[in-house]
Amino acid sequence: MVAPAVSPRVESPPPEPEPATGWTPTWALGRAVLLTGLLLIAGVLLGRVDLIVLAAPFALGTAYALRRRPTALPQVWIAADEGHLVEGGELTGTVTVGNPDLLDYDVAVVRSRVSPWLRVERVTIAGATTASGAGSAAAPSVAERPFVTAVPTAQAVDLELTGTALRWGRHPIGPAGARVAAAQGLLVSRAVVAEPSRLRVYPRTEPFDAVEAMPRAAGLVGAHHSRRPGEGGELAGVRVFAPGDRLRRIDWRVSLRARQLHVAATLSDRDAEVVVLLDVLAEAGRSGGVSGAASVLDTTVRAAAAIAEHYLHRGDRVSMLEYGPAARRLRPATGRRQYLTVLEWLLEVRAESSPHEPYDQVFGPQLLSADALVVVLTPLLDERSAQMLARLARSGRFVVAVDTLPADLTPPKDRGWAEVAYRLWRLDRDTMIGQLREHGVPVVRWAGAGSLDEVLRDVARLATAPRVGR
Repeated sequence: MVAPAVSPRVESPPPEPEPATGWTPTWALGRAVLLTGLLLIAGVLLGRVDLIVLAAPFALGTAYALRRRPTALPQVWIAADEGHLVEGGELTGTVTVGNPDLLDYDVAVVRSRVSPWLRVERVTIAGATTASGAGSAAAPSVAERPFVTAVPTAQAVDLELTGTALRWGRHPIGPAGARVAAAQGLLVSRAVVAEPSRLRVYPRTEPFDAVEAMPRAAGLVGAHHSRRPGEGGELAGVRVFAPGDRLRRIDWRVSLRARQLHVAATLSDRDAEVVVLLDVLAEAGRSGGVSGAASVLDTTVRAAAAIAEHYLHRGDRVSMLEYGPAARRLRPATGRRQYLTVLEWLLEVRAESSPHEPYDQVFGPQLLSADALVVVLTPLLDERSAQMLARLARSGRFVVAVDTLPADLTPPKDRGWAEVAYRLWRLDRDTMIGQLREHGVPVVRWAGAGSLDEVLRDVARLATAPRVGR
């Protein structure tokens, strides 16, 4: 056995030990006492000195091992990497067993549970490395096997877990437990269990890019061209100089011809507000992790992260909404801080059905700006989702529906009419999508980069078109 790689954790003198609690004798101690007693009784009854001499090593060895009893239970800590871990990235966790006692722990058995979405491939303990096979997300993790090491007094041994994060979310490392044996294996402690540590795994941002066309830019500064005059980069014409105009805006050629100062007028560049609405009323498909099939929730969360990253990088304001019983909301903001807040917010997304209509909870008064672009990520599995989209369109909002239902969703084949029912459901869903388009709600399937280019152009064109009164 390789000598344990220990690191001193206690530099100051250890505290006075407390009364021994949580320690019980092992079967080895029971066998030693029983064997010593039988040999002594047999030697006395039969008058044989050799049996008494044979019992002496057992009695002396047991007494020598028990000359000092352990007084403190082991300590267990769990630490997870606090870095920016993304799906498919390498994870690092540590399970530490400490010895606060004045005696060495002869053997420490450590075992930890790990989320099935955290595939631990290497475990380093006592200077040795244990590697697991490729396996799958449902296979038992190598970290759940028991590991044995020795822990000297006033020191600690680290069990380092290294592997791959397979899916976004908050995944636990732990709980972890440890039992130790002391007094040459004659005494064993009760199990000491540490609470699990949550590892944050952020969704992998799918490649996404969109055109600059926005239905309406309503902020003060930004990258989108607006129809309002201001300090921008797009030329709107030439006009007569007025008080307050900057000298660098003077068009000298026009001014010399007209014998009067003229300035170049420009349109202001403004930011826009984007509301990403997540439909969490239903879930479909089975998640296979970062390299497997994607469920509805996987596509929704990854698409929301990509859309938020794109528009926040352009300087727009982005807010998040949930269409579900929880009706969670993230206020609109801009910048990198908002992007990190969006990622944290997405970690709490859960699919949850509700018998009630959540429309009033999500779209109450003053919750949605009239100038905001609302991107709805929905699988369109619930009729209430279609009704919600139709209401938004009738209220004059600029709505884009993104279909997050997996394209490779297969019907169940355990019953004879399952395939026929699935085909009928598909036809009914296609009819519902057609009705939404008739109501002015464009529905596009999420396909990464360029998914919303054409539909954003259409929405921007409709927003700038003159309104015809009835």
